[in-house]
Amino acid sequence: MTDSPLTGQWTIDPGHSRIGFSARHAMVTKVRGAFNDVTGEASFDEADPGSARVQVVVRTESVDTRNPQRDEHLRSADFLDVESHPEMTFTSTSVEEVDDNGYIVVGELTIRDTTRSMSIPLRFVGVDTDPFGNVRAGFEGTRRLDRRDWGISWNTPLDSGGLLVGDRIQLEFEMSLIKQG
Repeated sequence: MTDSPLTGQWTIDPGHSRIGFSARHAMVTKVRGAFNDVTGEASFDEADPGSARVQVVVRTESVDTRNPQRDEHLRSADFLDVESHPEMTFTSTSVEEVDDNGYIVVGELTIRDTTRSMSIPLRFVGVDTDPFGNVRAGFEGTRRLDRRDWGISWNTPLDSGGLLVGDRIQLEFEMSLIKQG
């Protein structure tokens, strides 16, 4: 990250960031949704690239698939169990620049009190100053995970022999960070 415009302290702009997901439904289509309450911070130092850190907090009750009945089921103990586990967190353990504008963020993802290591490839979109004087940085990426690895295993068999909900979840990251100070 030498000569990086990313050097400094940053906060996630929740109004312009999105953590989305998609999952196979009834083996024939996908259900898409997002978490509407995402906060966090990041720090980068061009003099010490290995010291970069990222922390993201997602309020699980903010899950939104545009279907209130499905959202309530996702908030239940069958899936996210928001009453007992109001947050999902990701804390980085390393950030590595792997090519021009490409990073791998390795860290610990905690869902429902289960913590597992995960690497997330992110593409640095750029840095610019918005009309209000905020310096913004943008990142995008995707990562697939198996929900069963975090103890989310509810399902219903279909007559065809398949399952109602796919186990593999595609995560989508669209992050806008604002430089502090």
